[in-house]
Amino acid sequence: MSEQTTGFLLSALEVMAALFVFAVGLLALWAIFAYVVDVTQTSQAVRRNYPVIGRFRYLFEHLGEFFRQYFFAMDREELPFNRAQRSWVYRAAKDIDNTVAFGSTRNLNVPGQVLFVNCPFPTLGADAAEAEPVTIGPYARQPYTTASLFNISGMSYGALSRPAIEALGEGAVKAGCWMNTGEGGVSPHHLRSGADLVVQIGTAKNGVRDIDGNLSDEKLREVAAHPQSKMFEIKMSQGAKPGKGGILPGAKVTAEIAEIRGIQPGEDAISPNRHLDVGNSQDLVALIARIREVTGKPVGFKAVIGAYGWLDELFTLINERGIESAPDFITVDSADGGTGAAPLPLIDDMGLPLRVSLPMVIDKLCEHGLRDRVKVVASGKLVTPADVAWALCIGADFITSARGFMFALGCIQALQCNKNTCPTGITTHDPKLQRGLHPPTKAVRVAAYVKNMVREVGVIAHACGVRNPRELKRFHAQVVQPSGLTIPLNELYPDRESSLSPHKATA
Repeated sequence: MSEQTTGFLLSALEVMAALFVFAVGLLALWAIFAYVVDVTQTSQAVRRNYPVIGRFRYLFEHLGEFFRQYFFAMDREELPFNRAQRSWVYRAAKDIDNTVAFGSTRNLNVPGQVLFVNCPFPTLGADAAEAEPVTIGPYARQPYTTASLFNISGMSYGALSRPAIEALGEGAVKAGCWMNTGEGGVSPHHLRSGADLVVQIGTAKNGVRDIDGNLSDEKLREVAAHPQSKMFEIKMSQGAKPGKGGILPGAKVTAEIAEIRGIQPGEDAISPNRHLDVGNSQDLVALIARIREVTGKPVGFKAVIGAYGWLDELFTLINERGIESAPDFITVDSADGGTGAAPLPLIDDMGLPLRVSLPMVIDKLCEHGLRDRVKVVASGKLVTPADVAWALCIGADFITSARGFMFALGCIQALQCNKNTCPTGITTHDPKLQRGLHPPTKAVRVAAYVKNMVREVGVIAHACGVRNPRELKRFHAQVVQPSGLTIPLNELYPDRESSLSPHKATA
């Protein structure tokens, strides 16, 4: 080795040694400073009793959720979505092989599990049929007809980033499904893609309110004038926070979002916990009629079902006023639905899950003779083919998902939706983090997710012996009981489809 090379290596080692000593010195200074701070502060007992070392407890607590997700949690035990569910969505969105080998990792004996009943003579591929188009809003001036089975649920611009909205819109166009705007109003990013839009009207009436915050007919006409605006959905309550309005932290209220919503930038956007002008069933029916008359488009509402008697009261009122006064659709949201921000007591303990509420709404519509008139949209943690097929068996006309499409965009369930620090760029307005989300690429994945969802729901339907998913009925699935035995869905929830309305909803 030459003297020049040896000298260079020695110099490098000296520099590294100096940097190491400098780093150790900084660490020692930090430790002394941290010690003084910890023993004098009074807010955290662990740090006061165990200065410096106690700080690692909070670090490990924060890192724990990530270690559990990637290293310790089993494939089917994690919440809110386990690894098996997320992996299926990721593979479907990437349009890669979604088959598995050896056997199921799902415990088929757990009470509440749904098992589909295969037919001895399944439907041949040659006999399979596409789902028939369904018309929503026959009494509206511009009814909406679509064959789309699986659609994008309400996620507003604000809760989601600009590139996420763009990717979802472009993907919806490719897949031929609709996209719900969420309660943040219609933004230019929704309109740019040309996707069919369900315009959601939240309790704050963002995007369709006047200067005083009241519903504006003029604004409704402006939004309805967009060819993409196909339907309007009155959001009464949301799965993860029934009884609480939308919450958009001030860190996510940019100047553009504030302008679209008609609020102040940088301030928390807290929506009322209900529509101020809707205090009873009469008010709700009147609001539905007003929006339908002003816009000419189908109008429905979204709600988490809780109080049983309310459905009887609402449907009785509708029959008294005439079948044309009914909502054109009802979106039934589940108590285990998702959100960007909500109080823990509401996320954990409020509302009924879809397994209870969806059959109740279907059966009440049948009981009151309104099933033909009112279409039912099922929403809330329906991200896999089995989830969607179950909802169709119960009687839903359409399925929507929010978090499933977030996974299709690349969501890793980092649980930072409310902090403007989403590492995948989906729920943040930080340009540096948004850079990772490339809309054209993600749009392809959104479309692939819809395509593979519909295909695999079709696989279940064909195994049950029907030609397309819309023909699934309650007797096609059974539920595991605590005894280990199963009971058909039509016995658990007596099927009332034979009680359909004698009134045919024709325009």
